Amino acid sequence: MEAKDIIKQCEEEEGQLQFASFTQTDALELGNLLYETSKKYPKPVAIEIRMNHLTVFSYYPNGTNANNTLWLKAKAKTVDMTQHSSLHFWAEVQVSGETPKTKRMPESEYACCGGGFPLIIKNVGVIGTICVSGLPHMDDHRVITETLSKYLGK
Repeated sequence: MEAKDIIKQCEEEEGQLQFASFTQTDALELGNLLYETSKKYPKPVAIEIRMNHLTVFSYYPNGTNANNTLWLKAKAKTVDMTQHSSLHFWAEVQVSGETPKTKRMPESEYACCGGGFPLIIKNVGVIGTICVSGLPHMDDHRVITETLSKYLGK
């Protein structure tokens, strides 16, 4: 799939995969479902959900490590900055030819790859992030979107 098609796909996902409301109890349910979805992939996946910069769910299964923490932080920071999924940001960079550095987003602090998704409340906006780390970036993104689709009944 070409980057411009990925942008369109991400825009559709971000428009559809929104919540009517979201609580810390919802974060626990969604986090557990993310973990169940991730188990069908060959490598372990670290998971983090943040609401208003507060980590409300975090899980590091066996086989994950401190490197995953760095990736989760960078993916969340990218979503916070762009208000879009980190895969959306990656695709925009591919299409524009710009780099994260030219966008004033140093690669050591931001993630130009999949695995971060905005936690969006309908008619409100982005209130947090849903991030995973451990798989190739398209699979990281897929873990989130598959889980959100299931959770939201889409």
